[in-house]
Amino acid sequence: MDRFVFLLGTGLARGTLFALFALALVLIWRATRIVNFAAGAMAIVGVYVGVAVTGLTGSYWWGLVATVLAGGVVGLVVERGVLRFASARSPLSGVILAIGLVIVLQSLLGIAFGQQHEPVPAPFSDRPLRVGGVPLLSPYDVVVVIVALGLMAALRLLFVRTTLGLQLRAAAFAPEVARLLGVRVARMRTVGWVLAAAAASLAAMLAVPKELGLNPHAADMLFVYAFTVAVVGGLDSPGGALLAGLTVGVVMSLVTGYLGATLAPVAVLALLVVVLLVRPSGLFAQAEARRA
Repeated sequence: MDRFVFLLGTGLARGTLFALFALALVLIWRATRIVNFAAGAMAIVGVYVGVAVTGLTGSYWWGLVATVLAGGVVGLVVERGVLRFASARSPLSGVILAIGLVIVLQSLLGIAFGQQHEPVPAPFSDRPLRVGGVPLLSPYDVVVVIVALGLMAALRLLFVRTTLGLQLRAAAFAPEVARLLGVRVARMRTVGWVLAAAAASLAAMLAVPKELGLNPHAADMLFVYAFTVAVVGGLDSPGGALLAGLTVGVVMSLVTGYLGATLAPVAVLALLVVVLLVRPSGLFAQAEARRA
C-alpha cells in the first residue's frame, strides 16, 4: 500500500507537468488550429536562458522568471516571423513550418551548447517526505505541483475574468465577428502564442532536473507525452488537458512501478489508441466542434 501511495503521488506530480505543457498546445490549437510540433524545441530555448540566469544569480526563482520571459519572447518571434505566414488554406503548411523550426532550433542549440546532456540539479531535495511512515511527494515535487497548478490557475483567471481574456476567446472562437467588434484578432493570436510558449518553457524547466539533464532534445519526450495528453483530453479543452495530464501521469507512474519503465510508453500509447477509437475528439472535448 505504501508503494501504491508513493507511485500515485509521483504520478500526480508528473501529470501536472504534462498538463501544463499540453495546455500550451491547446492554447495554440484553439487560436490557430495548428498543432505546434515545435513546442518542445521552443521550450528548451527558454530553459537554456533560465539555467544560465540561475547560474549567474544563484537564485532558482529568478531562473524560473527568466525561463517564462524567454519562452514568451520565443513565442512572439516564432509567431511573428514564421508561423504567421502559414497558409490558412493548407492544414499541412503550419505543420511543415513547425517541423522545420524544430530542426533549425535544435541544430542552433547543438552548435552553441553541444549535444551532451548537462546535469541540472534539483533546487530542492528529491527525497520523498514521509507522513506516518508512508513516502509521499518530495519537496521538489511539491514545488512543481504548486508552480504548475498556480500558472494554470492564473491562465484560467486571465481567460475568464479579464477583458484581455474575453478578447482572446472571441478571437479564437469567432474571429470574423471579433474583427467586426473591434478586436485585433492578429494581435490576440500573437498574445496566445506568447502565453503558450511561456507555459511550455516553464513546464520544461521544471521537468529537466527530473530527467537525464539539459540538451537540445531534452523536451522531446515531454512534448510526446503532452501531445498525447492534449489528444486524450481534447485539443479544444483546457480542463481536459489538466484531467488527462493527471491520468497519464498516474498511469505512467503505476506501470513503471509495477511492470517496469519500458512498458510505460506502451501503456500511454494504448490509452491513446483506446481514446481515439472510442472518442476521437477527446474525452473532454465539446459536444459540438467549433470552426476557427
